[in-house]
Amino acid sequence: MKSSVAAALASGVDIEPSIQAMLQNNFSAREKGVYEPRSPEQMAPILLGFLAEEGVVAPQLEGFKRMGGGASKEQFVFDLYSDDTFVRKCVLRMDPLESAVVTDRAKEFGVMRAVADKLPVPPVLWADLTGERLGRPALITGFIGGVTKPSDNAGNVSGLGTLISEPFREGLSKEFLKYLQIMHEISPDFDDGQVFQTPDQDRFQAARWQLNWWASAWQDDAIEGVPIMGLAERWMRDNLPETSELVIVHADYRTGNYLFDEQSQKITTILDWELAHIGDYHEDLGWIACHQGKTSSGEVLASGLMPLSELCARYTEMTGRAVDQKALHFYQVLSVYKCVVICLATSARTAGNKHSHQDILLSWLTAAGYAFVDQLICLLEEA
Repeated sequence: MKSSVAAALASGVDIEPSIQAMLQNNFSAREKGVYEPRSPEQMAPILLGFLAEEGVVAPQLEGFKRMGGGASKEQFVFDLYSDDTFVRKCVLRMDPLESAVVTDRAKEFGVMRAVADKLPVPPVLWADLTGERLGRPALITGFIGGVTKPSDNAGNVSGLGTLISEPFREGLSKEFLKYLQIMHEISPDFDDGQVFQTPDQDRFQAARWQLNWWASAWQDDAIEGVPIMGLAERWMRDNLPETSELVIVHADYRTGNYLFDEQSQKITTILDWELAHIGDYHEDLGWIACHQGKTSSGEVLASGLMPLSELCARYTEMTGRAVDQKALHFYQVLSVYKCVVICLATSARTAGNKHSHQDILLSWLTAAGYAFVDQLICLLEEA
């Protein structure tokens, strides 16, 4: 059976080549049986063999265990020793058979190394991009401490609906915007096209690539039809924005995907780079906007930090880039559309296929998808 990506290729639909391959590989995994994640006891000797092959002398693991979180990836934490000498605390991130978000390990590896001298990211130590040696595609990074939300904040799973407490809001907003500015100033030609393709065929290609990616994922993964998704796709195709400047887009930059120190209110690391690509800076702004936290008075804060108008004004002041409201609205619609795809389609199908270690969380995300459907309706009514 062909996926919608294969059909898109045959009909000449414009999708980023690496994304085409990634989505097709994921579709092919659908016919496999139930995913059986390895326990720490099963995984430890495999990891030790890998580290020895990578040149670690007499590697030893202490405290090797699963980490919490990781809706899309299996995560383990451990203290690494070499010949009885402590090296550092590490994190192993592995792909399950399928996940809430289909990602490309080579892109995550490449972009994290490219930005490491400019942004706080976990140091990438080793990678098995194909999974031939560790069983599944994986990265091993250094462990960075911090929290995703203040300790007095209950919040939700995966950072959804998180409202940053008022005493932390301004300090974290400054940090958040500072690193967004730095990220968008890094040259998008950082890897000379080896892994990251540049959407420069025309000024609409950046938006077109993203829309075709997520529309294909919806067509492949949706369990049942949701009429508003067809209407949203048509509206977006009729309103593709021109891109005036290409940047590195994180594509999941939001509260929940950075760690910070509560005492200093400084961001210690930025996480989850697997969706990064070259695109329009409005895309990151739209994604930040669609993850909303509400105050007790009902004020909506983008990523639980600040009102959208303030986000845009401060971004323009810091970067000199104007925020085009039509382009921003397009990427708000696309961002919420993506959230519906992730929740109602990919998460639901992955949980149904028992292809992940996080079936319970993915089932919860499925239910959360209806809140994004409501948000999508509101955005289309505004348009």
